[in-house]
Amino acid sequence: MPPAEQRNGIVVIQPVRDWTCAECGDAGGLLRMQDAGPLCLTCSDLDHLVFLPSGDAALTRRATKGSTLSAVVVRWSRSRKRYERQGVLVEEPALTLAEEQCMSDADARMRRRERDQVRQAELDTRFQARLAAEIRQVFPGCPADRAMAIAEHTGLRGSGRVGRSAAGRALDESAIVLAVVASVRHQDTDYDSLLMAGLPRELARERVRPAIDRVLAAWAAS
Repeated sequence: MPPAEQRNGIVVIQPVRDWTCAECGDAGGLLRMQDAGPLCLTCSDLDHLVFLPSGDAALTRRATKGSTLSAVVVRWSRSRKRYERQGVLVEEPALTLAEEQCMSDADARMRRRERDQVRQAELDTRFQARLAAEIRQVFPGCPADRAMAIAEHTGLRGSGRVGRSAAGRALDESAIVLAVVASVRHQDTDYDSLLMAGLPRELARERVRPAIDRVLAAWAAS
């Protein structure tokens, strides 16, 4: 038997086998179990309702709330040996209104996301500009465009790089040095080529360290 209607309101079954309406003799479609046997939606006075599949909780909630008459649609699962919810039957005007409300919500969320993205981009730009200025403070000989490139790279939101660490966001000098060292290592030495050649990371770093020190010394002394 399906879930008790007194607990769940009206319950309609999506049958897994052929059946015949106990009143009109029609076959197929959804049915509602009554004492006399299974009834089709017409004989159950539910044929004016429309089916809304499960999947959108907000739409289902609003459509059901706005519908004077509604029913839960269930189907027997042979594998799980139980009835599982498939959706609801609701009045069409209630579904239409619910869809309009949900679309309005979606538009509002999209506009909010766009505003948040603009605000975050502005904050990131300001932070990266401050970070570039701090790089030039520690390494006055670092070209301005290079300092900006380092700041944009290491300060990229969600990158996990040193510029987004707590120390980086606080513009701590140790984090700034680490960011500059990383940039010099990759762009001003053959470190990446050494890695591609199979040299272990620590050995590759040791080999390029003198070249890094020369660049840092030149930038710090200018």
